[in-house]
Amino acid sequence: MNLPTQRSLRRPAAHARIARGLVAVVALIAAQVWVPQAQAQAVNLYTTREPALMRPLIEAFTAKSGIKVNTVFFKDGLLERVKSEGAASPADVLMTADIGNVVDLATNGLLQPIRSAEIESAVPPTLRSPEGTWFALSLRDRVVYANPATAPASLTYEDLAKPEWKGKVCIRSGQHPYNVALVASMIQHNGIAATEAWLRGVKRNLARRPGGGDRDVARDILGGLCEIGIANAYYAGQMKSAGQGTQARQWGDAIKVIRPTFEKTGGTFVNVTAAGIAAHAPNKARAIALLEFLVSDAGQRLYTGIDFEYPVRAGVPLSPVMEAFGPLVPDDTPLETIAAQRVVASRLIDRVGFDQ
Repeated sequence: MNLPTQRSLRRPAAHARIARGLVAVVALIAAQVWVPQAQAQAVNLYTTREPALMRPLIEAFTAKSGIKVNTVFFKDGLLERVKSEGAASPADVLMTADIGNVVDLATNGLLQPIRSAEIESAVPPTLRSPEGTWFALSLRDRVVYANPATAPASLTYEDLAKPEWKGKVCIRSGQHPYNVALVASMIQHNGIAATEAWLRGVKRNLARRPGGGDRDVARDILGGLCEIGIANAYYAGQMKSAGQGTQARQWGDAIKVIRPTFEKTGGTFVNVTAAGIAAHAPNKARAIALLEFLVSDAGQRLYTGIDFEYPVRAGVPLSPVMEAFGPLVPDDTPLETIAAQRVVASRLIDRVGFDQ
């Protein structure tokens, strides 16, 4: 009778260890294969837009396409972040809440040109880059909030510097991108000297030091601190649509929206939400799909119905709240021309001590 040797007794245990090792290797390979498959259904968005404003649009896109949107929000420093990441950046779509910021991204080579028949048919040439590096997704007009009891029938932007408004005007910081863009547009229309005189006139008319946000203009009108103020129309839409009895609704009910115009053109200043595909986007096809959805009829209806912004696509109906603000005639000055005046505008704001 042959008794088993010590070596033969160890064989089953060794085989078991080998089997367990093979299982682990197979599991590791499967995991490595599975991760890219999961990531393949995602697109990475870097944006300066408020998360609450983007969430309904992103959820609708994911529901329609099955593509998850990984969102990174930047209050400041979007350009610097993408530059520092270089070719290794995971960003697919770069989105800004201001024309100047998206032009900066393009100028620094951080956006790549794309061609999409769907985007180009939806977005007018005046609202997109000739090179195809960025596209406007929505319009936001810079308007006047006014006390309904004392509101004038109409205003020009130039009127805001008139002595009759002394001590009655509220506004956020002059150096906020929304106001820098407005001042840049004023320079484009009227020149530096006239814009400086206008800024000094508006400063003399301020009821308080510039600061806070656009909603604070409505709050201060309700509180009797000021009679009029400069703000974006979509904030008024949000406040006027808030629930009855809420603080936001009280602010919304306390204001009337007046669309100022430039004296020379008769148009209202509009800024844009704009976006483009990152220069090193790892998921370019899905990035294009996201932009195509945002300018589609469905996406544009969300911009108007939820965010109270104006569509770039023709034929999209407005919400009743927006309709109540009256017709919008946008100023037709090319946005890139206005963006080119931002540095001069910012220096001018500092020179007059607007925020002091």
